[in-house]
Amino acid sequence: MDRAQKEKVVDELGQIFESSGVVVVAHYEGLTVAEMQDLRAKMREAGGSVRVAKNKLAKIALADKPCESIAQYLTGMTVLSYSEDPVAAAKVIVEYAKGNEKLSILGGAMGNDALDVAGVKAVAAMPSREELIAQIVSCLGAPASNIAGAIGAPASNIAGILSTIEEKAA
Repeated sequence: MDRAQKEKVVDELGQIFESSGVVVVAHYEGLTVAEMQDLRAKMREAGGSVRVAKNKLAKIALADKPCESIAQYLTGMTVLSYSEDPVAAAKVIVEYAKGNEKLSILGGAMGNDALDVAGVKAVAAMPSREELIAQIVSCLGAPASNIAGAIGAPASNIAGILSTIEEKAA
């Protein structure tokens, strides 16, 4: 890799560290290519990405970034998982690590906050952005459906009474 390529990688990693809601660092020693592809597919499905980069270049990219504290985890064979959604990457990587002992979570960062393994697991336990939006929409929609039911109830009661009277008259 020549100097221009290294600078390009450092710039890309810098963008990742600045724009991601969460970045999780894990060791992946022993993962097969198929297992890594499976992890990438699951992460992509959740709206995140997985990146393997040289630790030295990642440390250079971390300089003066809000999540600079994760540089301590960049030793050995590391993989970076990240997403704009502050929960998505953590959920996928924690779930994948449960089923594959070759992947071990080291820590991560959420904005300016450094996360240890317990912190990453705590973030993974939080509801995702989509789940929160669904909860808010259901809370907002419930009163409206109750009002519509209350308004429509007298009309359906009258219709039921009229059909009963009609049946008796026939």
